[in-house]
Amino acid sequence: MIIRSPHKIRFKSHTRMRQSFCMLAVTALLTACGGDGTRIDPKDAAQVIYKNGDIITLDQGNSVAQAIGVRDGKIIAVGSVADVQAYAGPDTKVHDLQGKTIAPGFYDAHSHFIYTGINDRFEVDLNSPPIGRVNSIAEVVELLKQKKAEMGADAWITGFGYDDTLLAEKRHPTREDLDKVSTTQPVYITHISGHMAVANTFALEKAGITATTPNPEGGVIGRDSSGAATGFLAETAQQLVAGGKPAVTAAQIQEGIKAAARIYTAKGVTTANDGASNAGSIASMEAAAQAGNLPLRVVAWPTGLQSLEAAEKLPLKSGKVKVGGIKDFYDGSIQGYTGYLHDPYHTPHDGDADYRGYPRTTKENLITKVTEAHKAGRQLLIHTNGDQAISDVLEAYRKAQEAFPRTDARHTLIHAQMAREDQLDEMKTLGVIPSFFELHTYYWGDRHRDIFLGPERGLRISPAQSALKRGIPFTLHADTPIVPMDPIMMIWAAVNRVSTSGAVIGAEQRISPRDAMRALTINAAHQNFEEKERGSIEVGKWADLVVLSANPTTVDPMKIRDINVLETIVEGKQVYQQPNPRPSGDAPHS
Repeated sequence: MIIRSPHKIRFKSHTRMRQSFCMLAVTALLTACGGDGTRIDPKDAAQVIYKNGDIITLDQGNSVAQAIGVRDGKIIAVGSVADVQAYAGPDTKVHDLQGKTIAPGFYDAHSHFIYTGINDRFEVDLNSPPIGRVNSIAEVVELLKQKKAEMGADAWITGFGYDDTLLAEKRHPTREDLDKVSTTQPVYITHISGHMAVANTFALEKAGITATTPNPEGGVIGRDSSGAATGFLAETAQQLVAGGKPAVTAAQIQEGIKAAARIYTAKGVTTANDGASNAGSIASMEAAAQAGNLPLRVVAWPTGLQSLEAAEKLPLKSGKVKVGGIKDFYDGSIQGYTGYLHDPYHTPHDGDADYRGYPRTTKENLITKVTEAHKAGRQLLIHTNGDQAISDVLEAYRKAQEAFPRTDARHTLIHAQMAREDQLDEMKTLGVIPSFFELHTYYWGDRHRDIFLGPERGLRISPAQSALKRGIPFTLHADTPIVPMDPIMMIWAAVNRVSTSGAVIGAEQRISPRDAMRALTINAAHQNFEEKERGSIEVGKWADLVVLSANPTTVDPMKIRDINVLETIVEGKQVYQQPNPRPSGDAPHS
């Protein structure tokens, strides 16, 4: 076997390889010869070589190479052009990058893959700028009316992505607003956070919600001054209405999976995540893979130990779908006032100056569930936004470890948005991974600073630099479809921490482009116990790659967001190419 490094070549014995000199042209037709005298059997030659670019390996030393060689979906050579050219055979396809950049394919640390596709295909887009175009409740109603005309008089009319703080009225829609769409069929819209929704009167009545219906554990039914339901449903209360929605058909799920695959691969994602998954959705993804409709890989996180055990019994033979850890929820959304804070919200909620949000279950129940899963040897990835939620989940992780010690459990805090310095210290001690939703600084930074958290707490959300200083292998994610899947934008946000208004949201928490890229590649692979197989460009790893129009580590930091994904490669196979790319100069090696 020949092991390549960017600067040196070392040799080990191999029955088909031996040191030799290139002496005859005839011999060159049968074997490829490197400048150092290496002779490569055609059966061991690279099938594809990428050269003349910036190869950001993100290996342990963050080395940069000029070329890589790929065979059977794996990387067989990394180094200088001369080093890798030694692996060229008569049938090798050589891609001249012409100065473009190759990085490891982006590894999605947390999103909702199937949900993204279903939303894209079947939900009314109610997002406000900069994501969408809705600016008022009247526009919400008009878009839903258009959907009704398309769907007919009996169907559920549903939408996703409205943001009360960006609507002109600065409030959630009500059932009366949605009754303008229809009073004879259900109308149901979900907040951009995914943690709250609004239903019309018909949907509330269909669900049996009245003035006397109690709040479910971990949820709130919105009420007016008389006690009547307003249509607003927070956290677990959503299920009272959403549970009655017609199930998405198998054909619609397959259409959603194909749509999600197009969205993710176009942004350079080679491994996606399906958070809050179940055996049925995992089986659907496997069916898509076996039908050739899942070009990238997906790691699914079932909700609950029983759901995970059921998923593990599925015959996943495609190699494209993997069952990961257990996804759970403990609090909600800060911008929805359902995140669980240690101190009250900056702007009181409904006039309550002591309001801190709330957990979705009791701390005792949380500790029981965490301990059960931890004892069973499982990884836990728990949604925590507020700092009180983080404290409770860290306590649960700590108690589980004390009762049943395990090394390298890699339990994770999803979002960890308000992580304090003392909490990061405890994460380091426990080996807990924070996965930051860094794009909060862009999409909600101004409102966190001015409305929800105030300047002191709002400016240090998603404290990536503090985690970096402690050597914690944090990750970054977009929680798509909450915001669009866009790893380049995630890098830009982590590096600049600039809000939609142009304000800097905590300059001291900025990180370098390379560290941001590590959080989106090798660290994310580490989070899912795949760092030995993926996440960096190294010999022996799968060739999951993304070709970029420029190098994020060398361009003006504010221009990182302008970088384009030109090509996405999963296990050596191109799964996306930017439409109408410029000629690449590719030619067979000769």
